This record gives sequence, structure tokens and C-alpha cells, in this order.
Amino acid sequence: MNADRRIEEVTDRIRERSAPTREPYLARIRAKGAEGPKRSTLTCGNLAHGFAACGPLDKERLSGDRTPNLGIITAYNDMLSAHQPFERFPELIRQAARDVGGTAQVASGVPAMCDGVTQGQTGMELSLFSRDVIAMAAAVGLSHDMFDAAVYLGVCDKIVPGLAIAALTFGHLPAIFVPAGPMTSGLPNDEKSRIRQLYAEGKVGRDQLLEAESQSYHGPGTCTFYGTANSNQMLMEIMGLHTPGASFVNPNTPLRDALTKEATKRALSITALGNEYTPAGLVVDERAVVNGVVGLHATGGSTNHTMHLVAIAAAAGIQLTWEDISDLSDVTPLLARVYPNGLADVNHFQAAGGMGFLIRELLDRGLLHEDVRTAWGRGLRAYAIEAKLSADGEQVVRRDAPRKSGDPKVLTTGDKPFSTNGGLRMLRGNLGKAVIKVSAVKPERRVVEAPAKIFHDQNELKVAFDAGELDRDFIAVVRFQGPKSNGMPELHKLTPLLGVLQDRGHQVALVTDGRMSGASGKVPAAIHVTPEAKSGGPIARIKDGDMIRLDGETGTLEVLVDAETLDQRTPATPDLSANEIGLGRELFAVFRAAVGDAEAGASVF
Repeated sequence: MNADRRIEEVTDRIRERSAPTREPYLARIRAKGAEGPKRSTLTCGNLAHGFAACGPLDKERLSGDRTPNLGIITAYNDMLSAHQPFERFPELIRQAARDVGGTAQVASGVPAMCDGVTQGQTGMELSLFSRDVIAMAAAVGLSHDMFDAAVYLGVCDKIVPGLAIAALTFGHLPAIFVPAGPMTSGLPNDEKSRIRQLYAEGKVGRDQLLEAESQSYHGPGTCTFYGTANSNQMLMEIMGLHTPGASFVNPNTPLRDALTKEATKRALSITALGNEYTPAGLVVDERAVVNGVVGLHATGGSTNHTMHLVAIAAAAGIQLTWEDISDLSDVTPLLARVYPNGLADVNHFQAAGGMGFLIRELLDRGLLHEDVRTAWGRGLRAYAIEAKLSADGEQVVRRDAPRKSGDPKVLTTGDKPFSTNGGLRMLRGNLGKAVIKVSAVKPERRVVEAPAKIFHDQNELKVAFDAGELDRDFIAVVRFQGPKSNGMPELHKLTPLLGVLQDRGHQVALVTDGRMSGASGKVPAAIHVTPEAKSGGPIARIKDGDMIRLDGETGTLEVLVDAETLDQRTPATPDLSANEIGLGRELFAVFRAAVGDAEAGASVF
């Protein structure tokens, strides 16, 4: 089925805009791919170093140039629940490769930090920059040029985007992303949110809060709410970089292991040594990028991807803009209700039909490009399935996704959407550009006009809240939180506080050049304001008491001050030196100096 005219129009303008950068990119990866297996040109000393630690069979195979060799890029560490399951994956992959006559080696490890651990802490100021560090770390591993394809083991917020940037930088290599899956369901997300808000109000103690958090985050796997980590998995599948059905299968299960082995065998079959050569740089084209954006909207996904998708696309020579993302939101129905956009978690989403059901619904309505190239090689319709184990418990088999949702309150059809649009849109006005996610905001809360209250740190807002200074209508302007200022930390510490004030009947909202991420919730938040305050953006000229109008329906963000007065004001210049030292921040000064705007992906490349 052909894509909807409106989807085609956005795709065409991305293609036209990107031609000056996409065409040289394609020329580079085609030239690199034409060189063939690099191992055959390595010196004997080079090659001996490359397989010195391997066993006899692998050494024998690697000494020639006809055995495909996989490079494993892993984000394993055993502190973080989402990445701990990867401890077992390299041996699974090595053995699966040997079984089909190939080899596999861990090419490099990349850092994996958890925003859940660093939330509201100093370490969060390294979080966004870790994406580009991950891309560079993966590049170091792949630079040995020993590999015919790569498999990428990553799950969470900045890890998958960083790996995707690396995969596209090495776009001549086939790439398959292998997730670890979500943890099993624990304390319901709405109950966790309720306890957090009670704690913010001083109605429960730390012991009760820690007990609730521990029941929510209780075992191996990804957090079960639909934040950036699970949005990542959705994106990799709908963009054709997973094997079909791989996204949301729990860790340490027979099906998860079978999917990992299958991904290994598939990666070996699509190298330049065979007849199905499928380089990653051809999988991720303009159509795949549009499919990713549509999937983000249809599931109510993370606002972080208004930056990450822009940066991923740029690594493939594709110029994606916030206007493109916003326009695609207008034509994409919201088909999933997963917390914070609903009460369900990703396990409920999977049980209701998961990615297979979602992809089929979108394909049948012309909202996705079906005729794309994927790592699976069969167009996107092949992803409209559920993954199951065959009777022998070993081989993965496929069957059609159910025609009916297992739970229409979690996953619905295109003719009965939860909303006619994706709820993620761009705001424009005299403060520049910003992003808002309204899918979890009640319609009556989406327009706020109130006086500004200025903060230069999220902790300042907490102090004001505790002092009882915020029991009124206001718009919190939390500025100097952009990438140039302090690395653009997430500001989730604000969510319970502003939620309390909203529940008391006040009109409240947030305007910030910082981030709120995939857990953006019920309070309207204009985030990623660009230009940021550190760059002298208009947000730096707002004063306490200025009236601001945030309209999430029409897509406008205005400070109600005449242009001449606003232009004549001197931008605020707070002392930011405290953001420059401690917990490694010294090492990232070059990143803060070099980083681009949020609208351009907040990238140092």
C-alpha cells in the first residue's frame, strides 16, 4: 500500500532538503563497501593482533577472507537493570555465529549511564553528552576494520541513539540492534507517581517512597514506563534495524535468547560476502526516518527524540527538522496508551499486540512507508507479526499479529484512536522554538497564560515550593539548562511539584531550555527552547512577572512584551561556574563549547 499523500509530502521535502548531504554520504559508504572484506588487506602482524585471543577454530576462520566476522558493540554493565542482561549475550552471539560458520568478537564496550540514577543529581549534566561519547567509543572499536557486520547491544536513553549514530557513520557495514527487553511489571506506574507526589507534599516519608520505587524498579530489564528507553526499542523496530518482534520480550527467557541467536545469524547473512548485502546506511533512508517519527507519534513517545532522531538522521546525511516532526504529528493518530500517557506499562502493550499490531494498523492506513529496506530484508510488512517459540523451544517462528487488540484501552485501531494526532508538536513565538508533548495533558490544561517566575536551577524552584511561595498561577521559567549551559539535564524533579500545584487548581506550566524527556506528564511544558539562554536567546530576557502565553493547541509560545522592550533588555548572565567542575564535568568543557542547538540535535559533530 502506498503511503498517505501527507506522509509522502513530508518525505519528499526531507529528501529534497537532504540531497546535498545525503548523496555524498551514499557515495562514501558505497566506495567503502566496494573495497570488500578489510581483513584480506591487513598485514600479518595486524591480523595476528586481531585474533590473538581467539580459539583455534575462530583463528582458522579469521585467517582467511571468506568467513563473515561480527563486531559486537556492547553497553553491558551490571549496575543498570536494562543493561545487566547483556552479560550473557556475547557468548550467545559467538556460539550462534560459529554454528553457521561465522565468527564474532566484542569490538568495544561503550558507557551506559542511567538517567534514573542521576535524576536531579550532578551526574545528569553528563547524560546528553554521553550519546556522542557512545558514538565515538563505538567508532574506536569498529576502527580496527576487522568486521563484516556489527550487532549493537544497547537499550536506554542516550545509548541507542549513540549506537545508531555510530552504525550510520560506519554505514557500509550491515547493522542489527539487539535489545535486552523490559523488566517484568512491578508497582503500577500511576501508583508510583501517586507516592512521589505525596512525598513532594510531605505526606509520606522517605521509607515509603523508597519502598514504592523499589517495587517499581525491581529486576533485570528496562523500566516499564514508556520513556526514552522503550521509545528507542520502538524506533529500532519500526525503522527496520531490529529483527521483527524483538523490542519488548523480557530478559532471560527462552524467546529472548532465541531472538538474539536469530539476530546473529541474520547479521552474518547480510554482509558483503553473501548475496543479501544490506548496509545500515541504505536501511536508514528518508522513508525509514519518517517511519520512525510516525511511530513516535502513534505511541506517544519520548520528547528526547526530537533531538536524537535529528542527530541520527544527520549521521546518514538526512536533514530532519522540528517542522517535519510537528507536521507528521498532525496526521498521525495516537494508538497506544502507555504510562505516562495511560496507566499501562510496556508489558501490557506487548500483551495487547505490541509492535506487530501497531505496525500493521499504521501500514493499513498508509501512515508508514511499506517499501523500505530493512535488516530483515522483506519490507516493513514483515514486521507486522508476533514473535513466538516453536514447539521445540529453540527456533523463532512468526505468525500474523492479532486482528483485534488484546486490550483496546492500551492499544487501539486507527479508526478508533485515542487522539487524532500524536500530541508532540513544535511551538513558535517571540521566545524562539520549543517542543511540547500534550498527549498526557488534559485538553483544558493545554493553554496557560500567567506571570513568569524565573529560576536558574531546578533546586531553586523546590526551595520556593517548600516555602509556600508558589501557591498561585504562574509559569516557571527554568533557564540556563540548555546544552551549552550545563549539558541539558532532565528536570523531572519539577514534575511532582508542579503536579501538586496543578491539582490544587492553579494554572501552571513550565518553559525551559532544558529537557523533560519521555516521562513528560500532565503539566504543560515548553521544553528545548531554542536559542537557549546561554546563547543569548530571548528566554534570557524574560523578567519575573512578565505575562507568558503557552498555547499547546495552536502551537505558540509568547512572552507578552512588545518587541522593542524585549530587544532592549540585557540578557541575564548568571554565574555558571558551578556547572563546570565536579563528577567529571571538567572533562566535558569542550562539549559545552562545541555543542549545537537542540533543534539541530544538540550534537558536537
